[in-house]
Amino acid sequence: MYYVYILRCSGDRLYTGITTDPARRLREHSGDCAGGAKFTRAYKPDSYEALWQTDTRSRAQSLEYRIKKLERSRKTALIADNSLMEEYFGAELSGAFTRLSVSDKEI
Repeated sequence: MYYVYILRCSGDRLYTGITTDPARRLREHSGDCAGGAKFTRAYKPDSYEALWQTDTRSRAQSLEYRIKKLERSRKTALIADNSLMEEYFGAELSGAFTRLSVSDKEI
């Protein structure tokens, strides 16, 4: 499985990425182990805001790319209302993802 996530970081910034292990990736971003992104070294992550699951890397990369292209206002709207997936990304892409509760991944 692959996961696309949005992190809320210090300074109220948002960071979007993909991973196969959300708990490990948060530890990396937090500096608890090697492998975090340059952005999250500067702006420490506070929490996962959104987490989606899919079965292929290519779908995960496609969603990550499209989320990164959204204006901040649309990202925050998507965090609040997952039904916007279809409006923003179309039925085919949005139908390939399952939104998970952040607590589902023991973060």
